[in-house]
Amino acid sequence: MSVELLKGNVALAEAAVRAGVEAYFGYPITPQTELLEHMAKRMPELGRVFVQAESEVAAINMVYGAASTGVRAMTSSSSPGISLMQEGFSYIAGSEVPCVIVDIMRGGPGLGNIQPSQADYFQVTRSAGHGDYHPIVLAPASVQEAIDLMTLAFDLADQYRHLVFVVADGLIGQMMEPAELPPMQPVRTAKPDWALTGAEGRDKRVITSLELTAPELEAVNLHLQAKLQTIRETEQRWAEQWTDDARLIVVGYGTAGRIAETAVRQARKEGLKVGLFRPISLWPFPEDRLSALADQIDAFLVVEMNAGQMWEDVRLAAGGQVPVMFAGRMGGMVPMPEEIYEAIQQLAEKLPGDLRSGG
Repeated sequence: MSVELLKGNVALAEAAVRAGVEAYFGYPITPQTELLEHMAKRMPELGRVFVQAESEVAAINMVYGAASTGVRAMTSSSSPGISLMQEGFSYIAGSEVPCVIVDIMRGGPGLGNIQPSQADYFQVTRSAGHGDYHPIVLAPASVQEAIDLMTLAFDLADQYRHLVFVVADGLIGQMMEPAELPPMQPVRTAKPDWALTGAEGRDKRVITSLELTAPELEAVNLHLQAKLQTIRETEQRWAEQWTDDARLIVVGYGTAGRIAETAVRQARKEGLKVGLFRPISLWPFPEDRLSALADQIDAFLVVEMNAGQMWEDVRLAAGGQVPVMFAGRMGGMVPMPEEIYEAIQQLAEKLPGDLRSGG
């Protein structure tokens, strides 16, 4: 396939099409509307389902229904729309129906703005709805990575019969970069053995999240927790650079991680032993690798475009072994590489020894 200049939202949509999505339901909201617009054109062209729902609540329940028939289904929205979909997410998780959700985050709380922000970290990683569960959450840092993770999202959703979020901010959704799209996958013809495809000639199947008796619901929840534990153990994803000799590691995901790379690269030119760790899966959080890195460094510096939400997960992973400092911006303000580099220098002055010597 050839490299093309692609806008992030369009790349996400086309990657979903090429991953074999059969049904898309959504409601427009910036800064993700181009994704819906691309689906409105491409899905009918291919004889697939596109519905602009009357609301986000309707959209997620349409996803629930379509995914229950075994088709690959998805929706996309932005922070306030994701808030409205919470009940549907919970029903889908309780029913073990696979689906993919794209969240191009706004600043917040409330209506907020459409500037780049990572304010939805808690909203998508902690549960995305009521009940004891976590969705799988993937966070790209470039248009190419958004394409790659979109394909992965559908595979993980099917593998675990679970919700998978792809989350990004308005910068990644709106910017254009050279990227390569994958080949078109054929739409699946065989449906999963749990799907509601008509019961002629076989016993009926039931998809529900309604378990009225406490023992039955506990059994369902124990099954869900065992699945989540498997996901936690096997699906932690990250990228890291210059960590072998690092004494200070900067941690950032998505756009923040990408900007942090520029600052860390500058620090390395100055001879400072600084590394970069970029979580790609926000849930499961790559806690195992971060915990191992905490054994060999003096401190973490977390960079986010929020008030320090992932900072809490890094602190948990560090387990009190080393300080975990925070440098972030909110409300759509993007941290500049110079700000992150200055935070690195300020933290270096507080650490024992010389950050250049490694001891």
